[in-house]
Amino acid sequence: MSPNTSDTPTPPNIPDAPAPSGAPTAPPATGYRALLRNREFAGLYVSFTLSVAASTTSGFALGTLVSRQTRSPFLTAVSMYGATFATVLGALTLMSVADGGRPRRVLVRIQLLSLVGVAVQAVPGVPLGVRFGLLAVVGFFQALGTGARMGLLAEVVPGASYALARSLMNITSGATAILGYALGAVLLRYLTPQEVFVLAAALTGTGLGVVALTVRERSIRPARRPGLRQTWTANAALFAHPGQRALLVNLWIPNGLIVGCEALFLSYDPDGAGVLLAACSGGLLLGDLVVGRLLTAEWRRRSAFGLRLLLAAPFLVFALHPPTPVALAAVFVAGAGFAATLPLQERLLALTPDAVRGQVQGVESAGRMTWQGIGAALAGGAAQWLGPGVTMTVLAVASLAVTVLTRPSVVRAGARIRRTGAPFG
Repeated sequence: MSPNTSDTPTPPNIPDAPAPSGAPTAPPATGYRALLRNREFAGLYVSFTLSVAASTTSGFALGTLVSRQTRSPFLTAVSMYGATFATVLGALTLMSVADGGRPRRVLVRIQLLSLVGVAVQAVPGVPLGVRFGLLAVVGFFQALGTGARMGLLAEVVPGASYALARSLMNITSGATAILGYALGAVLLRYLTPQEVFVLAAALTGTGLGVVALTVRERSIRPARRPGLRQTWTANAALFAHPGQRALLVNLWIPNGLIVGCEALFLSYDPDGAGVLLAACSGGLLLGDLVVGRLLTAEWRRRSAFGLRLLLAAPFLVFALHPPTPVALAAVFVAGAGFAATLPLQERLLALTPDAVRGQVQGVESAGRMTWQGIGAALAGGAAQWLGPGVTMTVLAVASLAVTVLTRPSVVRAGARIRRTGAPFG
C-alpha cells in the first residue's frame, strides 16, 4: 500500500499538488473524521479494509497449507506472495483499463473475480498446481483493481487531502493485517485452512457489496479506447521520465526485499510466525500514523531516506538468531520504515497527468507487489541453502545497498522536478 521526493538534503517549499481536474472542489479534510464523512471515500475505505482482511487471512491459510504439505521454504514463501508476479503482466498489458474503463465497474468486477478465486481455494482437495494457478489469475487482474481504486480515490477526495487519505488506508491496512495474522494463527488452531478460506470469501463478498452500494460511477478519462497500445504508450512515457524511474526504484526494490524477509517467518519460527507478522504490521501502522498524520509535506520529504534505512537495518540481527523479544522488537521497528512509501507516492501523484492517473498508480502498485513476489522467491530459494536467519540478513544488506546507491539519482531527479514542475509525457 505520495509524491514529493524526500531525499533532497534541504528541500525548498514545494506547493501541494493541484487537485486533479475531476476532484471535488471542497476544502481539504483536516482529519480522518472529516474524510470519513465523505460517503464515497468511506465506501472505498471499508471495502479496502475488508479486502485486506480477506487477503491476509487467506494468504496465511494458504501458506500454512503449503508448508504442511511440502515443508518447503520456497513454496511456502511463493504461496504467500507469489501472486504478485502476475500483477506486472496486468500492469504491462491492460492497465489503461483503470482509466479507460468505467472505474467503479472495473473495481466491482475485479472484486467479484477475487471472490471466486478465494471461494475455489476453500474447496477441499484442490491440487497445489491449481491453487498456484488461481493466485496467478487473481494477481493479474488485481493490478487493474488497484489502479481503479486509487484513481477513484484521487477523484473523491480533494488533492490536498490525498496524502491524508492514503495514510488512513495504510494505517488501516497495517491494523487489519495485525488482526488478520493474529486471527489466522488462532483460527488455524481450531479450523482447517479450507474453513479459513470460507471466512475470507465472506469478507471479500461483503467488501464487494459495500463498494457497489456507496461509490458512484465516474466518466471515462481518456478520449481513446483503452487497450494494449495505449497501455504501452503511457508506460513508455512513465519510464522515460528520470524522476519517475528514480521514484519507482525506491518504491519497489527496498520494500520487496524486506517483504522477502517476512516471507521466511513461517520457516524461521512456525509457532511464532503470526506474532512476528503482526509485530511488523504494528510498526507499519505506527509509521504511517506518524508520517501521514503528524508530519508536514516538507518533513515527509526529509524523512523518506532515513525511513528506507530503518526498513532494512533491524533485520541484520537475524544473523545472530536473536531471542523472540528481540526479534519482535526488530521487526516492529522495521515495519515503521514502510512509511517511506507515502511521501514517494505523494510525489508520483503530483507528477502524473489526470488522464493516466489510475494507470500510473496501478503500475506503481503492481511493480511494488511484483518486487514483493521477487523478494519472497529470492528469500525462499536462498533459505534452502543458507537458512532463514542468514537469508534475512543478506536481503536486508541488499535493501540498504539499493537505498544508498540510488540516493544520488533521486536527489538529481528531485532537483530537475523542482526546476520544471512538469508532469511526464
